[in-house]
Amino acid sequence: MSAAVQTNTSEDTFKRKAPRRSAGQNVLFGLLIVLVLVWVIPLVFVLVNSFKGNIFISNEPFSLPTSKSSVGLDNYATGLALSGFASAMGWSLFITVGSVVVIVFLTAMTAYYITRIKTWWTSMIYYAFAFSMIAPFQMVMFPTVKVADMLGLATPWGMIVLYLGFGGGLSVFLFAGFIKSIPMEIEEAAYMDGCSPLQTYFKVVMPLLKPTAVTVAILNAMWVWNDFLLPNLVIGQDERYKTIPIVIQSLVGSNGNRDMGAQMAMLVFAIVPIVAFYLFGQKHIIEGVAAGAVKG
Repeated sequence: MSAAVQTNTSEDTFKRKAPRRSAGQNVLFGLLIVLVLVWVIPLVFVLVNSFKGNIFISNEPFSLPTSKSSVGLDNYATGLALSGFASAMGWSLFITVGSVVVIVFLTAMTAYYITRIKTWWTSMIYYAFAFSMIAPFQMVMFPTVKVADMLGLATPWGMIVLYLGFGGGLSVFLFAGFIKSIPMEIEEAAYMDGCSPLQTYFKVVMPLLKPTAVTVAILNAMWVWNDFLLPNLVIGQDERYKTIPIVIQSLVGSNGNRDMGAQMAMLVFAIVPIVAFYLFGQKHIIEGVAAGAVKG
C-alpha cells in the first residue's frame, strides 16, 4: 500500500514539475510544423513524380504512383541517356568543391586581418564586403559576363574565381563576427610562446573557426551547386562544361516540349548530394551563425 502511495506521489510530482507550453509556444510550434511541410512537400513531390509517366505527371501531379502510372526507373534511364548527366555531375562537383575551399580559406584569412588590424582602410574593406551582400546580382550581371570573357574566365576554373567574388561578402561577414568573439589573450599567449602571426592564425585561430567554417561551407555549397544563372551566362554555351542545372533545363525542347519525368528524375539526383552534405554538417549551422552574429 505504501509503495503504491509513493508511486502515485512521484507521478503527481512529475506532472506538477513538467513544463507546460504557453499559447505563444504552441503557436510557434504549429508555425514551425507548417514551415517544415512547406519545405519537405516539394521534395516529396519531385521524388514521387520521378516514377510516373509524363501524362500522369501533368494530369495527376499529386497522386502516388500506381501500376498504371508508374514507369519504374525508366525516367532515370532516359534522363541519364539524354542529358549527359554524368559529365555535368563531375563539373558541378569540381566547381562546388573548388569554390567552397577557396571561399572558406581566403575569406577566413581576410576576416581575421581586417578584424585584428584596426585602420580606416580595413574598415572600408569590411563595409565594401557588407555592401556586396546588398547589391543584387542583376546589377552586375552583364559587366561580370563581359569581364569574364575578357579575362578568359569562361571555364570551370574561372567560375571558381567568380564565385569567390560573389560569395566573399557573406563569408567575410560571418567569419569577422566570430573572430571578434575570440579573446585577444589567446593570441597574445601564442605570441609569448614564440609563434609567428601565421603560426598563431593556423594553429590557434583556425581551429576555433571550425563551426563558422562549416556553416560558410554549407551555405556556399548549396548556393553554388544549385546555381543556374551564372554558369548559364558564363559557360552555358560551351557543351564541355555544362553543370547539373543547365543539363536539367536542356531537357526542355526548343519547341517547348519537355520530358517532365526525366527532369524529375534528374532533380532527385541533383538534390541527394547536397541534402546529404547539409545533414552531415547541420549541427554546426546554428552554432556558426550565432557566433558570426556577435557585434564588435
